[in-house]
Formats: sequence, C-alpha cells, structure tokens
Amino acid sequence: MPPHSEAMRTLIIALAMALCAIAPAAAAEVAKPVHGLAMHGVPKYPVGFTHFDYANPNAPKGGEIRLAEIGGWDSLNPFIVKGEPAAGSDLPFETLMVNAGDEAFSEYGLIAESVEVPADRSWVIFNLRPNARWHDGKPITADDVIFSFDTLKAKGHPRFRFYYAAVTKAEKLGERRVRFSFKPGDNRELPLILGQLHVLPRHYWKGRDFAATTLEPPLGSGPYRVASSDTGRTITYERVRDYWGADLPVRKGMFNFDRIRYDSYRDTTVALEAFKAGEYDWRLENEAKKWATAYEDWPALADGRARKEALANQRSAGMQAFAFNLRRPLFADARVRQALTYAFDFEWTNKTLFYGQYRRTASYFANSELAATGLPGPLELQVLEPLRDRVPPQVFTTAYKPPETEGDGNIRANLRSAMRLLEEAGWQVDGGRLVRDGQPFTFEILLVQPTWERIALPFVRNLGRLGIEANVRTVDTAQYKNRVDHYDFDMIVHVWGESQSPGNEQAGFWGSESADAIGGQNIAGIKNPAVDTLVDQVIAAPDRDTLVARTRALDRVLLWNHYVIPHWHLGVDRLVWWDKFGHPDIAPTAGVDLMAWWAKK
Repeated sequence: MPPHSEAMRTLIIALAMALCAIAPAAAAEVAKPVHGLAMHGVPKYPVGFTHFDYANPNAPKGGEIRLAEIGGWDSLNPFIVKGEPAAGSDLPFETLMVNAGDEAFSEYGLIAESVEVPADRSWVIFNLRPNARWHDGKPITADDVIFSFDTLKAKGHPRFRFYYAAVTKAEKLGERRVRFSFKPGDNRELPLILGQLHVLPRHYWKGRDFAATTLEPPLGSGPYRVASSDTGRTITYERVRDYWGADLPVRKGMFNFDRIRYDSYRDTTVALEAFKAGEYDWRLENEAKKWATAYEDWPALADGRARKEALANQRSAGMQAFAFNLRRPLFADARVRQALTYAFDFEWTNKTLFYGQYRRTASYFANSELAATGLPGPLELQVLEPLRDRVPPQVFTTAYKPPETEGDGNIRANLRSAMRLLEEAGWQVDGGRLVRDGQPFTFEILLVQPTWERIALPFVRNLGRLGIEANVRTVDTAQYKNRVDHYDFDMIVHVWGESQSPGNEQAGFWGSESADAIGGQNIAGIKNPAVDTLVDQVIAAPDRDTLVARTRALDRVLLWNHYVIPHWHLGVDRLVWWDKFGHPDIAPTAGVDLMAWWAKK
C-alpha cells in the first residue's frame, strides 16, 4: 500500500460521512409543486378546477360601468407612499397568486403556475407560467419577480418593508423559477404573503424613479390598462382584449366590463345626487341616513330602473373607531383614553343618526369567530398567562363591553365614571375647564369628510361637559393623507380592516417597530411588548384552532388598553345600482365582488 493510502482512505470515509449527513437535509428541501396553498389545512378548490364558485364562467364580456370616488388623485403608482393614487390604479397589475374570496385564506396560481413549499414553510418556490405576458408582449420572468420584491421593499410603501421583513433571500433558479428563503421561526403565512407580491416589469422601470408620483400609466400585465385620464377628476380603464390570463381558473368569469370609469367627487352628498341623476351606475352606500331616507322618493327605484339591496356577508368587520394618537402625551395614560370612551353615546347616535341600523363594535375582529367573547378559554390562557403582569388585569376577569346609555341623550352616569378616571389621572375641573398642572385638556379631531362632522360634534359636546375642549377640523384629501402619514393629528376616524386569517399584517397594525414608520399602519403609535408578543404568537399559529385562540387573546389586550373608542359595524353590503348589470347567484363570504358582475346585453 502506498504511504499516502491511509490518509486517502480516511479522507474518503470523511467525505462519505459528510454526504450522508447532507442527504437528509437535501431530501427535506424537496417539495412537490402544487396549484394552491391554504394557510391551514388544504385548499377548497382541487387541481383542475375551472372557476371560483362565486364567478359565472359564462358571463358576457362588454359594456361599461361608471363608479365614483371621493377626493382627488395625483398618481398612477399605487405602491408608494407619495401622492394619492387613482381609484382602480391597481387593476393593471397582477400578483403571483390570487386569494379565494370564499375561504379564510387560500391562494391559487396566477402569474405562478405552481408553488413549492416544504413542511416547515421555511422557503417557497414559484414556477411562473410560460405564457404570462406584459402588456407590451414581453414575457414575465424570474428577474421581474426579484426586481419587484427588491423595489417594493426598498422604495415602496413602508408596509412592504414590514411585510417582507422575514424574507432573507430572493434568488433566481431559472428563467421562470424563483425561490424566497425565510428567517428561522414559525411563520406559516410567509409563502402566502409572497404569493400576494405584485410583479412589476424590470425593463419598464429601468431609468425611471419608482418612488416618485407619475401620471404616465405604468406598464402592467393585468386584465385592464389605463385608457384615458384627467388628473384628479376622472380615469377610465379598458379591458385588455388579448389578456394572457383570461381563461385561467382564477380569472374565468371575472373582469367582464370592457371599460371601468371612476369619476371623482369632493363631497358624498354631491356624489349621491350625481348617482341619482345617472352620472354613474353602482354605489356601495356607507351612510345609514342616506340608506334609510335618500332613495325613498327616487323615481328610478320606484319604476324598476334601479335596484337597492342589502347583501349579507361573512367577513370580519374589523375595527372602525375614533383612534387616539399615543404619540401625544395627552393620551399616554390609559385611564384618560378610557374616560373619553364614556363620552361617546353610541346608542343615541345609532337611534338618532343611523335609524338603528348598526351594532356596537366590541372587538377588533367583529362579525367573525376571531372576536373575543366571554372570558378567556384554555387555549387563550396558554398565551395570556405568561403575560399576566404586563397586560390589564381585566383581560382575565371581565369580558370587554363598551359603555352603554339609554339612547335618550342623558349620559350623566357615564360622565361621572369618566370624571372619576380623569381625576385618578390627575385632572381637575377649574372654572369649567379640565386642567392638569395648569394646562387645559384640549385636542383636535381631524376629519377628511364633512359627513363625519354630524357624528363628531355630539361627541365634542359631551366632552365639553367634562371640561374638555375638543375641536373638529375637516381638511381635503391631500392634506389629510399627509398629516396622517406623518402622524400629525390628535385623533382621527380610522378603520382597520381584518381578514378571516390574521397574520403578518398585525405587526404593521400594532407592532412597536411600525409605530414610527412614515405612512405606516400603526396609526395609534402602539409600543407595547405584550402586544408584540401576542402578534408574534398569532403569526406563528400552527393550525386554525390555535390561530383563533391567539387572535382572541390579542383582541382582549388591545381592547383593555383602550387604544380606540370603538364605533359600529354592519354585517351586510348596502348596494344601489342602475339595473344594467347581472351578478352571480353566489356571493363570496368576503362580500360582494364587483369584478364578478357583468353588463346586461
């Protein structure tokens, strides 16, 4: 045997052992391509499905639908913090996958033909469709996907940075094959979050400033493109006749109108009168008074030329509320925030202004199984007990319920409760004014629509009875957006929309890291380690039952910290439309999807 043979033998054995050690890891990396993903369990729609149940695959194509938006616009780029994007400005753009409107959280392939994920969901691979095309005819490639991810994270709206924070690497595996790798940890939602990635054309944006507002319609790949526009006034989208995805299961029976036009109105009252005069065709009515009274004497409704219908939905109503800005020292004390809750008379508001149409909101996940009710159950206590000394004690002892009144305008008992809390926080009435350390209690409620004044002003009057000077200020859309983006407000009306499968977006809503991001979604400025822990628990939920329990636990902690004064919700969509359209018999559980409607021939 040659002198070096023993060393060579040792080396060969070592290499063999290393390969054996690598083999299981490599095997673990193998994942079977699938057509869709569910957050928990398996997707509803099987391989080979032809269309979503809430879409009519035989819906006729053609015609026009005219819609309205309130406020102006100055940009056609919906992905950045600058400017006010036009209504419908996301229509020209596609995502890797598409959410199903009748499942809690499942996605099916759009630009991506298939998706691969391992059991631990530590990475995801998207395989792109070979026929996916931009409107200029060029193919959509892996380079476009990686460019989109990098650009949105670096230059897009701040929410993208939070959304993609756990992605460690985006790599091209082939011309139509992309892999995203994730940070260690339990975050089963990440593959679906990447499925929602809007894909942008790298070749179009070369030499252009993505972070700047633009009135040049950006190149897209979706079912519509911009046909014409008049900045801040009107915009029309036209259906792409040779749209590459028209016959895909996730698109069959959808996007049926040849043209979609949005006209801008500065005021909701003017918009209503324009609708009744036939200036636009379809209206989602958000005002209870208008729903109850504005259409009573409308001839078009009486003679059948128009229709009015309330369609039930099963989506989470989320939270609409007067939102405190905790960045203001005035609202740093939870007792102060709770005290102001007693000054809002929902029962009187509902009876007098809303014709009794609404239910009081007592959850951030109202109208869903995710809403906390009663006292915490066993699964909730598993996550709450370790936080017992960091959350309000009522989380464990009392079911949250907003203050109630008789609805007759007499809220003396509530105001007495409010004053006790204010006095505990160091405030005293002096000469009819509430003061502390010589400083009066005064703040501004910032609004963007005059409609809200009739709701805010009675609240202001009740606050005045406590010695609090609150002022209502209504500003235009551009000023409002700028002030809210930079957290230059004391209190606003805000809506946090919620899905049936909360996840990473909760970090943007409530997480400490998002509290100071310009244009972020943590409107209240919450910086609470216990909330951060619960958000992490929600994101890491391994199954549906655990997700529901952890979401309810988060709900309780948010409620008992009194970050908002809850408003109301409604489990129906109130629709009024000129009778020019047809729609499927089945509506998605998430609510009406206008893109499944069609123009009658």
